[in-house]
Amino acid sequence: MARAYRSPRREADAASTRAAIIAAAGKLFVRDGYAATSLRAIADEAKVSLPTVQQQGGKHSLLIAAFEVAFAGDEGAHSLADRPSMAAIMGEPDFETAVRRYVEFLGAANQRAAGIVKAMSAAADADTAVRAAYDELEQRRHRDMTIAAHWFAGRGRIPESSVAAAADVLSYVTGADAYLHFTRSRGWSPQQWSNWTSRQLLTLAEHLPDPAPASK
Repeated sequence: MARAYRSPRREADAASTRAAIIAAAGKLFVRDGYAATSLRAIADEAKVSLPTVQQQGGKHSLLIAAFEVAFAGDEGAHSLADRPSMAAIMGEPDFETAVRRYVEFLGAANQRAAGIVKAMSAAADADTAVRAAYDELEQRRHRDMTIAAHWFAGRGRIPESSVAAAADVLSYVTGADAYLHFTRSRGWSPQQWSNWTSRQLLTLAEHLPDPAPASK
């Protein structure tokens, strides 16, 4: 059986073209909004043909890809914990240092992706494909926060029984909505947000809800 031919040059060109298209899409989604951004506009911004853009998937898939690249630096549904930079943070022996690095990582990611998150949230109210993609992205983010909550429990900072509640708190405190509230609406600097968020996480056990009463 003949082996399929692979051209490293062609694969590199295809990856470069996709990266240009995703960058162009992200720029236009933030600047003009999702609904007002056409595939033709993305093609013009990326300096490629319309069929080349159409081959990359639907517009909603480009929105998700733009978010992934802005937030984490690459595409894919794999967990943040699987990325080398996050694995190094979570492996930091000193927990206070680890938390501060963790918050700095998420702060920088939120800063890069905040505009796309805002565009995505607005589009989700009017586009069912975006809503489905946005909901799936939120589920992925909550899984990441559950991993982080287990990390806190493994370091002895919260009881294992509080992991679910801790994941909920982490999802809110470190998320783009809270970041935008403080840095855009209230005028905090990114460093102020980082300092405040680090304090919340270092005292996470104090911010968890009381256990639900046992049912009779």
